[in-house]
Amino acid sequence: MDFTGKVVLITGASSGIGEGTAIYFAKFGASLALTGRNEANLNKVSEACEAVSKNKPLLIIADVTKEEDNKRVVDAIVEKYGKLDVLVNNAGIIGNGSIENTSLQQYDELMNTNVRGVYHLTMLAVPLLVKTKGNIVNLSSVAGNRSFPGILAYSMSKAAIDQFTRCTALELAPKQVRVNAVNPGVIVTDIHKRGGMDEEAYAAFLKKCEQTHALGRPGVPEEVASTIAFLASDGASYITGVTLNVDGGRHAMCPR
Repeated sequence: MDFTGKVVLITGASSGIGEGTAIYFAKFGASLALTGRNEANLNKVSEACEAVSKNKPLLIIADVTKEEDNKRVVDAIVEKYGKLDVLVNNAGIIGNGSIENTSLQQYDELMNTNVRGVYHLTMLAVPLLVKTKGNIVNLSSVAGNRSFPGILAYSMSKAAIDQFTRCTALELAPKQVRVNAVNPGVIVTDIHKRGGMDEEAYAAFLKKCEQTHALGRPGVPEEVASTIAFLASDGASYITGVTLNVDGGRHAMCPR
């Protein structure tokens, strides 16, 4: 696991899985480009990366739903590093709602962030990745390959990411660019609170993980980060088109 000399772009790096992934890659010598919407948080993540690495990350305040921001991100990476080896499409949001009470606004927000943003940034990054024979790791969810009520638009967006991963893996394989995805279960981050859960509901949600995840607990960002890094590493050189559950066994469970 050595990323010395490798340029790694991580979106949504200002918190949660993105933050954990940035710090994890920094430990192994990666030259990082980190994007996010929260400048204060992104600066804190940068400091944490610098504490474990000699390389100072390139920080870009950007929103994946804005086309001009995605173009600016790629241009900044070319200007500073001249290349890109790994794209981690991590930025994403969640929202609760069933077909009876969701809204088109929620659908648009989730699909624009979780799918359209990934689609566009990947389009822009592929020419760079082809030159380096690099690779892409997308952040999906166990909700992408299993069905759960009450998170309809979110589940649809992650199912789209799974198919996006497989299709682009086949399209880019002739050029030796690998594309994979990780599908986390419940990971302890702020994403659910930002999606509308209050403290009491979130505590109950985490408690329920003891029953809904085979390993009896939710995960932590570092457990997803280590899997992302593996898929991006030379150790996974013969792996492409994979959607890998990092979910404590949740995908394998059935109610009894």
